[in-house]
Amino acid sequence: MQAFVITLMNNPRSVKSSQKTMATAYKHGLKVKQFEAITPRDRPAQMMKEYGIAHRNFKEEFSRLPNCQAAFMSHYKLWDWCIQIGEPIIIFEHDAIMIGPLPKNFDFDKAITFSKPSYGNYNTPMELGVQKLVQKPYFGGAHGYAVSPEGARALVDKAIAHAMPTDVYLNTQYFPWLQEYYPWICLAADHFTTIQKTNGCMAKHNFSRGDYDIINAEVT
Repeated sequence: MQAFVITLMNNPRSVKSSQKTMATAYKHGLKVKQFEAITPRDRPAQMMKEYGIAHRNFKEEFSRLPNCQAAFMSHYKLWDWCIQIGEPIIIFEHDAIMIGPLPKNFDFDKAITFSKPSYGNYNTPMELGVQKLVQKPYFGGAHGYAVSPEGARALVDKAIAHAMPTDVYLNTQYFPWLQEYYPWICLAADHFTTIQKTNGCMAKHNFSRGDYDIINAEVT
């Protein structure tokens, strides 16, 4: 199964963080490649228009608009790639670290998170293995999940009218078939954000450490 980590290639902190993602994944038997992220410089709003993707749901108080749109389009590009190759893929964000291996014969339906939520309150599954999404009514962060071609097609099609910030877009109202694997084998070891504003970081579990930075997506 191909695996990718979305990386801001012009941002040294993102590159370094994604290298840690790859190293921890390799330790647990998974080879991960960097995937060049869409950035605000790529004009994601215009890109969304060209793809026929709704962009009205991205205006909210917690995130910087072009950064949030760029993050969504990075995931969207990988969903499209999944459809093209006709095989399931694994998607990581650059703050992800793996703390355990994927299960052997990893069998899931359309899309599944195997990651511990990175913000807010959440539910801990009471069962082991693959099950319906339990942690929240949406992915508690899109830092580590897998998607099948059928699932990717559904995500791409729904985005035409209902696209929104990636993690909350991956919700059970739109996609009641979303699944979760427990015990979680991936965490968000985030020390910075290129998307959220300060008020958008308050619920993040790592924000209170005092060494959490709000930075630009690209370093010029």
